[in-house]
Amino acid sequence: MSEMNEAVQIVSDFLAASMAPDPVKAATYMSDDVRITFTGGRHMPTPQDITAFNGSRYAWVKKALGQFDWTERDDHTVVYSNGTLYGEWPDGSSFSGNRYLDRFEVRSGKITRMDVWNDSAEWLLAPEIARA
Repeated sequence: MSEMNEAVQIVSDFLAASMAPDPVKAATYMSDDVRITFTGGRHMPTPQDITAFNGSRYAWVKKALGQFDWTERDDHTVVYSNGTLYGEWPDGSSFSGNRYLDRFEVRSGKITRMDVWNDSAEWLLAPEIARA
């Protein structure tokens, strides 16, 4: 497996563990000094914080994985994962088709940076656009 494919596999395995959710396993794919930033500039120190944040925003949430794209940099690989979120809001109503884009930096076999964007904030502010 090439270096870039290894980075994609690391990200894919991390996402699978995150969706289980198994934050302990997810943490094994991340460096000790990982930088995680969610939509709105929210910093998450650990994968456990991601699970806690998602637990406060959704009754449950999963990703319908789309494609992975990657590019090589001097000392790391950048991996993009896109697709949609589906799940249930805390009030019990279901949702799907909520777009996401995650950007990862992988160095020496570990995720060192993760940036997350999705439509959830927009949908919470203006639920009618989620039905369009």
